[in-house]
Amino acid sequence: MERNILLAAPLDGAVAYLEDFGRTVEWDPGTVHCVRVDEGAVRPGATWHNTSRFRGRTTELSYRLEVREPARLVFVGTNSTVVAKDEMLFEALAAGGTSLTYRASFRFKGLARLAAPFLRTELERLADAVAQRLPSAVAEYER
Repeated sequence: MERNILLAAPLDGAVAYLEDFGRTVEWDPGTVHCVRVDEGAVRPGATWHNTSRFRGRTTELSYRLEVREPARLVFVGTNSTVVAKDEMLFEALAAGGTSLTYRASFRFKGLARLAAPFLRTELERLADAVAQRLPSAVAEYER
């Protein structure tokens, strides 16, 4: 799934906000709780424990920041049934804001693979909700 989202924040501010995956509780309606597991500066290798609710069920994933570049973030979340990849590509806009291309992909494991085709519609709805909430969460951070 991919969404293009306009953020009323400079590129550096948008990246600084989104590099802390613990903030997903502020902009991802599926996230119930997300806490940093390790300490120190946010850099590749940083990890979070994420609890999400999807289709009435709670699931837990361990997320790791795989890539942290000036205009790109990649997080990979895993558990026994899925590998989730969140990639964020940032582009500074002349007007001072930021264009964010947000790509989320899911690779289901084992028997969960059989359910994957039936989850697409609900995952698309969740992506739409993220695209609606993210701009206001970033704007609040920038204040």
